[in-house]
Amino acid sequence: MSRYFPETGERARHTIFPGVNIAACAGDKLMLSLVDMLPHAVVEEHEHPHEQAGMILSGKAIFIIGGEQKTLRAGDMYLIPGNVRHKVIALDEPVQALDIFQPVRTEYL
Repeated sequence: MSRYFPETGERARHTIFPGVNIAACAGDKLMLSLVDMLPHAVVEEHEHPHEQAGMILSGKAIFIIGGEQKTLRAGDMYLIPGNVRHKVIALDEPVQALDIFQPVRTEYL
């Protein structure tokens, strides 16, 4: 296993909500999480102390962050400060997004 080039099979995998799967790897201070959502899957409203940023890679989803709602598509980015409630709803097609967390969410490793 390389410290610098984590292979697909070396990533930690979790189903975090029904139809929402992640593959994660982390450095010392930040974590990358590749998120795959089935059509109509929902990341239920929640919050965490970690700062989160990301980009939609494919598909379309409704993001609700701090009460503000927007439909995002491939290429759109989002910023979620720590302790801000948020929810994501995939629309009629699969969604793939890349999340970045700081600090590392050790429960996903």
